[in-house]
Amino acid sequence: MVKYVNAAELEELIANSDKTVYCDFWASWCGPCRMLAPIFEEVSDKYDGKALFVKMDVDEEASEPAAIKYGITSIPNIIAFKGGKPVDNNLGFVPQAVLEAFVEKNM
Repeated sequence: MVKYVNAAELEELIANSDKTVYCDFWASWCGPCRMLAPIFEEVSDKYDGKALFVKMDVDEEASEPAAIKYGITSIPNIIAFKGGKPVDNNLGFVPQAVLEAFVEKNM
């Protein structure tokens, strides 16, 4: 299940989670973001209990600090956080198999 978060909630999750946190930085006007959304949701269901999946709308003011901190200049951009730090990112739309490989690699 995907949870929608703001910058403060993301920081709390990545600091306190013993699981890898995958954050999809996106915006409602972004076509590739909308194409990736159902794939991200399906992958989150597949790895439920093994990792955390969250989305952050970069157009929301409460998300701005995280977008700046993690250098989000293009979307969709999925960042994997492990041990409180970003460890990898996946930029742009990808098919489900590629997203699953990204998740497996970073768990």
